[in-house]
Amino acid sequence: MKKADLMYELSPLLIAQEPATPRDASRLLVLDRKRRQTVHSAFRNICEFLAPGCVLVLNETRVVPAKFTANRTTGSRIDGLFLRELSVGCWLVQLRGRGRLRPGETLAVGGHSVEMRLTEKGERGTWTVTVAPALPCLEILDAIGCTPLPPYIRRPPEEPARARQDDERYQTVYARQPGAVAAPTAGLHFTEPVFDALTRRGIDCVRLTLHVGLGTFSPIACDDLADHKMHAEWYDLPPPAADRINRARDAGSPVVAVGTTSARVLETCADARGRVRPGTGWTDIFIYPPYQFRCVDALVTNFHLPGSTLLAMVYAFAGADLVRRAYDEAIAAGYRFYSYGDAMLIL
Repeated sequence: MKKADLMYELSPLLIAQEPATPRDASRLLVLDRKRRQTVHSAFRNICEFLAPGCVLVLNETRVVPAKFTANRTTGSRIDGLFLRELSVGCWLVQLRGRGRLRPGETLAVGGHSVEMRLTEKGERGTWTVTVAPALPCLEILDAIGCTPLPPYIRRPPEEPARARQDDERYQTVYARQPGAVAAPTAGLHFTEPVFDALTRRGIDCVRLTLHVGLGTFSPIACDDLADHKMHAEWYDLPPPAADRINRARDAGSPVVAVGTTSARVLETCADARGRVRPGTGWTDIFIYPPYQFRCVDALVTNFHLPGSTLLAMVYAFAGADLVRRAYDEAIAAGYRFYSYGDAMLIL
């Protein structure tokens, strides 16, 4: 598959700048692969399209306040994004600003309460930095950071109230494990009433963790998808979750991945029979056509950016032609796209 196959035209007016209120008021496009048909509904009705006995797999990662601003000794501003903690006092970050940064340079963060010394330059503007004081990363980020919204969501600096609302809305209601720099956005639509309806229908939910990294926003940079180097993300599939998923597979009940992040973990951990093994580690699996899914039977997902690895996974799951047709239908119907946009359920 070529990158050009993942491109489509989208009006900027369809890029959602605000989340739906309430969360489950988002629209839902249901795509049936066998019948090659679509149904338009609302997310609050999702349980009507799911079979009793199926298992929903949720990613309970929590977005950390990873975005920060630093200053060079010259006074110029640097925009920073925390990526992960390598050890206490040693971080991997992305830095952007005017002028060339150099190893050994020191940046002031949080009104000079935190210092970052640049130690090693990586790819795509990443740096390994030494942080002082050497405290746990979450303790520092809570003091200096803010929610790292995707670049296509605009927040004017003169409207800080809107940015503060994102602290709550750019998290799933079930987020528990801090470590992501982007939300698993398919989960943003879930509410307690939706979970109550799922329970009444006899549908179980299990949880895993995949800390969404910077690569989720990185476009495919090569023409041939086979040449793309996929980013790695940390995951954890606990034994009780793996056991429940395997029992569902043994019983012939569908396994429904909520989001491409959950699907990524399941396919990483699945064997040839579709059974998953519990585990913790890093995955750099890249799913694109003609990949054959082993564990995931249905997928809840948002509408993804052109040329993205996430759209490539959806193509692999439902077929490029069928997905293109569904996207055309969603655009014609005025669906809202990307992180704060509407949802698809692919059966």
